Amino acid sequence: MIGPPGGSRTTEAQPLVSIVTPAFQSERFIEQTIESVLEQDYPKLEYVVMDGGSTDGTLSILRRFSNRLHFISAKDRGAADAVNRGFQQCRGSIWGWINSDDVYCPGAITKAVKQFCGLPDIDIVYGAGQWIDEDGDRIGPYPTLIPFDPEALGRSCGICQPAAFFRREAFEAVGGLNPSLHVAFDYDLWIRLSRERRFQAIPELLAESRMHSGNKSLARRRQVFAENIEVLRRNFGYVPPQWVYGYMTFLRDGRDQFFEPLRHSALNYLVSLPAGLAYNRERPLRYICEWAAQLKSADLKWRQAKGSDQNRHDAERQK
Repeated sequence: MIGPPGGSRTTEAQPLVSIVTPAFQSERFIEQTIESVLEQDYPKLEYVVMDGGSTDGTLSILRRFSNRLHFISAKDRGAADAVNRGFQQCRGSIWGWINSDDVYCPGAITKAVKQFCGLPDIDIVYGAGQWIDEDGDRIGPYPTLIPFDPEALGRSCGICQPAAFFRREAFEAVGGLNPSLHVAFDYDLWIRLSRERRFQAIPELLAESRMHSGNKSLARRRQVFAENIEVLRRNFGYVPPQWVYGYMTFLRDGRDQFFEPLRHSALNYLVSLPAGLAYNRERPLRYICEWAAQLKSADLKWRQAKGSDQNRHDAERQK
């Protein structure tokens, strides 16, 4: 069942699944996103798209699918706010959201529901994710946290957002997404849920996350670092050295650290010591110990990079 929301929650053996897509100026990829949702083989599905007032061709695309989804177009306070308001329209007992440039893999929702039905004590199910480029070609696997380890969330976000589904009551119990965050709201949600709810990771590929120049993770790289550091400080009271080092390096060279890999630098690593101590005033000793422990491996990377540069220079001289 795919269509506009309304009515009461389902109590049948096959639960109703609600999917929300936040969108804004999304004409380039949203049709692929929509089709990946509507082509799922799960029979009880409702789909809501929350458009932030697009002025490109997004609304024309949505109107073409209006008999198979429900959409609202109005200004919002960002993607987190749009997702929160989208779920307010939904009837399902299992929820998920997918951004307007990502895609579900065939059978993703069926696989997730199977886990929920077989494991009634589980509140969040997530699977493996795959990075794709703007043409849909695969770049590589998302570094998914399998099996789930809540402590590992204090180091990085090991959950590919479109590959995750959760029970409605779990989402509502933690207050939904934090609308003050614009890029790290999914990471913040997983951390808060991990303290009260049970996760189940499955090794099957459920979604593909698109990385391109317009992607918020790359286009707003400074905001990504700032928000993730804020999330870590608020939830764990600690920011690991790798986050501080990555941020200091970005501030110096502006590389996106995805298509343009992080350029290791001894100077940047040294700068990450006082910067990290400023972020970790309540846990300075822990930071110093972890920073020093990583110094040895970092030094090896610098030596390897320097050797590679020297070999390239020697080869050019011999031409």
